[in-house]
Amino acid sequence: QVQLVESGGGLVQAGDSLRLSCAASGRTASSPGMGWFRQAPGKEREFVAAIRWSDGGTSYSDSVKGRFTIDRDSAKNTVNLQMNSLKPEDTAVYYCAASPSHYFLNRARNYNNWGQGTQVTVSS
Repeated sequence: QVQLVESGGGLVQAGDSLRLSCAASGRTASSPGMGWFRQAPGKEREFVAAIRWSDGGTSYSDSVKGRFTIDRDSAKNTVNLQMNSLKPEDTAVYYCAASPSHYFLNRARNYNNWGQGTQVTVSS
């Protein structure tokens, strides 16, 4: 089991930046893949970004590519999501998740541990 705790959400204006962090503990060695997802009110949970612990390989959704950056600190067991040029449509609860897979990290069903989520609200 892997425990995940997100932090860094908040209320910002369009064009601002936020940095989300996810602290992982427990059996992190069993989760080579880490991802961020988000869910807006009335919408399904959607993939945002993912990273592999081993080689730092990343993937992004088209909606955030070029604006968001995911990185990891293996020494601290943290995964971060730097969000720049935020838009009102980025408003959602953001979830950190851990996957036992190295691949297909854009699919929520490939994750078996989830954090509690952190709210990000972007005003226009």
